[in-house]
Amino acid sequence: MRGSENVRYLALGDSYTIGTGASDDAHAWPSIVAKRLGADLTNPAVNGYTTLDLIRDELPLFKDLKPELVTVLIGVNDLVQGRSADSYRGSLRTIYAAVESARVVAVSIPTWSYVPAAADFGGAKRVDKLTKMFNDVAREEATNRGFAFVDLGPVSTSKVGSPGWIASDQLHPGDAQYAAWAEVIFPAVRNQLTAA
Repeated sequence: MRGSENVRYLALGDSYTIGTGASDDAHAWPSIVAKRLGADLTNPAVNGYTTLDLIRDELPLFKDLKPELVTVLIGVNDLVQGRSADSYRGSLRTIYAAVESARVVAVSIPTWSYVPAAADFGGAKRVDKLTKMFNDVAREEATNRGFAFVDLGPVSTSKVGSPGWIASDQLHPGDAQYAAWAEVIFPAVRNQLTAA
């Protein structure tokens, strides 16, 4: 990693990145990762954002901030709004191409089919199928560019039913789950920053 100068870290995404459901900003996973790195975090993520919203409102910050590190966790709102996997791929290519001069860690959509709110989006089976389809696209596009890719699937279901795992909205993660995500994302981030 770099010396005494703090790494500039830009976290792009939606509610999962801004930390909707967490008790405060400090419990969002990018905040936890940034604190462990000693990085200067900019987190412009917005609840409900799709890849198209990210391209319009968040991506311009990349040119202004010139971050060394970027994380991208986006797609669940594309999925629930009925965008196709091919449309998602096109948007991701735009995002990934714009940030490829930084060290990039792409993060999957977590498994969320078990949350009560999944019933509003066609039920667990449909949610699982679409989430896998979108994550396969994200993994393929990230790998093609040499980005690190973190699959949140296993960790997002590792302690279902435990206190603080799901927020009171019955949809988003709680503090405990965001902390668990940070534990699996941090090594990928550290590896990207220390790679030659």
